[in-house]
Amino acid sequence: MKIAVIGQGGHSKVVKDILMANHDEIIGYFDDKFHEAFTNNEILYGPIHSVYNIIETNKDVKIIIAIGNNRTRKLVTERLELPVERYGVAVHPSAIISPSTQIGFGTVIMPNAVLNADASIEHHAIINTGAVIEHDNHIASFAHISPQVTLTGGVEICEGAHIGAGATIIPNIRVGEWSIIGAGATVVKHIPAHSTAMGTPARIKKLRI
Repeated sequence: MKIAVIGQGGHSKVVKDILMANHDEIIGYFDDKFHEAFTNNEILYGPIHSVYNIIETNKDVKIIIAIGNNRTRKLVTERLELPVERYGVAVHPSAIISPSTQIGFGTVIMPNAVLNADASIEHHAIINTGAVIEHDNHIASFAHISPQVTLTGGVEICEGAHIGAGATIIPNIRVGEWSIIGAGATVVKHIPAHSTAMGTPARIKKLRI
């Protein structure tokens, strides 16, 4: 598959490795750190808006937004105004994914992640290295599940939420939209939207308006 990658930070490096492991062809990198378009080793580089040039000439190309920041990832999709079907899915071959799992467009699944029965992942989410997504979880668009997170059964992660590395969430808990769960936290109660929660058990440290 031909892929155009948006973003050239650390997250983009990991996405590149996933695409290479799947033998996908990266035909361009787009980031606003580039002031103008140029070609290097037959790969096109340029500011984000120049991805339209690739789309116009390659009808089958898919796009991956390889940006770790959830809000920025959403802003880029809103800026591009492309049909969601234009985005590809990047899944590392070492990930273990149930046949009943649903994965939305633009989502990235990192090495050794586990997604079990009837898990549902929406668009442009990140399931990072070694994360465990148990049965019947629902992860909304633009969420980021960090390395070694464990989401037990029936957990709901709302839009844009970020679950820090090594956190554990017990069954049937809801984490509200754009909330942040600190690294290593154990979440045993519902977390409201726009909150920051830390510790074991996790307590709300900040409620952002």
